[in-house]
Amino acid sequence: MIKFLFFSLLMVTSAFAQPLDRIIAVVNDEVILQSELVEMERTVRGQLRQRDAAIPPSDVLRKQVLERLIIKHIQVQKANRVGIRVGDDALNASLRQIADNNNLTLREFRDVLEKDGFDFSEFRESIREEMIITRLRKSQVQDRVVVSDREIDNFLATQVSQGGAETVYHLLHILISMPEAALPEQVQESQTKLDKVQELLNDGADFSEVAAGYSDGQNALEGGDLGWRKQGELPSLFSKVVPKLVEGQVSEVIRSGSGFHLVKLAEKKSEESHMVKQTLASHILLKTNELTSDADAQARLEKLRERIVNGDDFAELARANSDDTGSAIEGGSLGWASPGVMVPEFEEKEDALDIGGVSEVFKSRFGWHVIKVFDRREQNMAKEFKRNKARAQIRQRKIAEDMEGWLRVMRDEAYVEYRDF
Repeated sequence: MIKFLFFSLLMVTSAFAQPLDRIIAVVNDEVILQSELVEMERTVRGQLRQRDAAIPPSDVLRKQVLERLIIKHIQVQKANRVGIRVGDDALNASLRQIADNNNLTLREFRDVLEKDGFDFSEFRESIREEMIITRLRKSQVQDRVVVSDREIDNFLATQVSQGGAETVYHLLHILISMPEAALPEQVQESQTKLDKVQELLNDGADFSEVAAGYSDGQNALEGGDLGWRKQGELPSLFSKVVPKLVEGQVSEVIRSGSGFHLVKLAEKKSEESHMVKQTLASHILLKTNELTSDADAQARLEKLRERIVNGDDFAELARANSDDTGSAIEGGSLGWASPGVMVPEFEEKEDALDIGGVSEVFKSRFGWHVIKVFDRREQNMAKEFKRNKARAQIRQRKIAEDMEGWLRVMRDEAYVEYRDF
């Protein structure tokens, strides 16, 4: 079986499955059929076996899978309402990328899927749905997250005071959920479930197995695995609890508006400081337009390169000829640049040059270039790196928290009717 890039790649309908027409749930104005549940349960079981993960009892797994299906339907319905679409061109490009990542042509990829019992057309639509959900989450949650400089300053100050700036934590999580404004009987139901979970853990049950069987969190079927989280990526609820845990320890119950939480620190480690190799280079850019063809720009830049090689001053030629107005005023200088700043085709040519070297004329998405490298250095970018890392960590934490709340609200507002299954 090919190892696909997305979890959703497994959530497709087998060509040999016998569809059942019985409705097992209604989600707003859509239905979930038993055939859909059975097929998703089958693929989840396969995924768990591939990871050598414990498989919950059938009735528990089926409830978890059904809840995941409900959440998926709610998101796709929301995307349809707000007009999010994925066209065939984008879908086909994604499928080609998946095939490439498996070292297959698209035709070969399709043949392997069908040989393994998957219907390609249904697989294709499942990828479309995942792309739609990804775009929905980006527009509704991720793009709305803003991280201010003040938040970064406070975050870094807190790290210094806690002495944990370079510590990362591998966390497992169990959530026993409750709806907002829960009724007393709903609170009692959640409390009873929590008592059962704690009893199992106290008796030595594996945390991941308990999470897979009882957690209401989005990572339940992954054994509650939240992965590695840096200090700033810890959910706010856990930020003061996790640093005090020792490896293997499970926290006390943490109460929030979404329910009861238990978090286990599986492992922690420290990260090293960040050193960056930088290049000081200048370039001349000639752009093409209605009046300047590729051939004209290339020929003109070849002549300029010849003058540079013969001793003419690079900065003077850049100021007089470069179409990159931002660098031209500085004699073509791009300043000290770290890896990843320039487009790949530019960096490839730049990295191949010795100090003092002048590149051949080449083309990028911006036009035609010639580069001269003036110096290289290895720079400790600890301050800049820490701020960028802090911004990314804060953003990731806020996205995770906002995503959980967003999904919970949509789930609470949706009409869901369970049928006997």
